[in-house]
Amino acid sequence: MAKFENEGAYVPSMLMLGHHRARKVTIKSGAGKLDRGTVLGQVSADKKYLKSIAAANDGSQTPDAILSEGVDATSADVEAIVYIAGEVDQDKLILGAGHTLGSVDAVFRTKSIWLVKPMG
Repeated sequence: MAKFENEGAYVPSMLMLGHHRARKVTIKSGAGKLDRGTVLGQVSADKKYLKSIAAANDGSQTPDAILSEGVDATSADVEAIVYIAGEVDQDKLILGAGHTLGSVDAVFRTKSIWLVKPMG
């Protein structure tokens, strides 16, 4: 007779919920290691992206996109895919200093990024 064993639990790590839009951007050298779900802002001068920090004054203080996969931009620019529209699991976002879900949500709604708290 077959024997079934518990080999662990599957925990989905879905950041995006449903339809979404993405594009390729450049993460600016010096940004360091950034994890999937990091909220990014675009630097006005060179159009490259950094983790959005509310106190920044280079344009990156405004949330603009969400990183789709982890990157290491410690010592060189890195191309990355970011989400620019869609529904996102708000519990999976990585916010920069000074940002809250409320402050990020206010900006993201104007960009068609919707923060959602999944049920279940």
